[in-house]
Amino acid sequence: MPFMFKELREDIASIFERDPAAHTTWEVLTCYPGLHAVYVQKVAHWFWIHGLRWLGRATSHLGRWLTGIEIHPGARIGRRLFIDHGMGVVIGETAEIGDDCTLYHGVTLGGTSWSKGKRHPTLGAAVVIGAGAKILGPIKVGDGAKIGSNAVVVKDVPAGATVVGVPGRIVEDVNTEQQARFAAYAVVQHCDDPYAKAIQSLVEHTKDLEQTVAALTGKLQQLENELADQRSAESRTDQLRAVK
Repeated sequence: MPFMFKELREDIASIFERDPAAHTTWEVLTCYPGLHAVYVQKVAHWFWIHGLRWLGRATSHLGRWLTGIEIHPGARIGRRLFIDHGMGVVIGETAEIGDDCTLYHGVTLGGTSWSKGKRHPTLGAAVVIGAGAKILGPIKVGDGAKIGSNAVVVKDVPAGATVVGVPGRIVEDVNTEQQARFAAYAVVQHCDDPYAKAIQSLVEHTKDLEQTVAALTGKLQQLENELADQRSAESRTDQLRAVK
């Protein structure tokens, strides 16, 4: 029991560190569904590993009904997990989550196979997963990685990387100092996205081509006007000669 209270103090402290909307300990204890879901899962997991599978599932189901967060009792969760807002979070049976991770609402740690065994993701320490992101299959997400909102990740993510998009792609490798800084909703400013750069380059190239075509069109019109004036002058000259 003292160990449980120590973990609870750690969890409350971590919430204050990561959520500026948290004001008092009482508020965190009574109004944070992510905290409630984690502790319901601790009870459900105890039942699960001691062979009381139905009680584990029933406890997990109760937690889902109370919080809107579905965590399978078989999942393994590290310390100081922070689930912000939480509604719609789904964590599968064989998922493993390291210490100090942060999940936002709508996150799925799901499986891609109906076979038994390891079929859900493994998150390292201090991983941040943005709202609506889907991490699918028995893949590994390295320490300090960040998954952008609504990304769909089906391949391993190296430590410290930032992944965005559908399908997920790595856009930035961050250094140790950057890893230590918390990035709300897994958004990193000035991220170096090669796809965005390529598209921007194409847009700029298209603008240059449009300007070139416009300049050529203007010169061609000028030449046509000069040619028309020249022909008009020659025609008037021919008419004067015919009159004489």
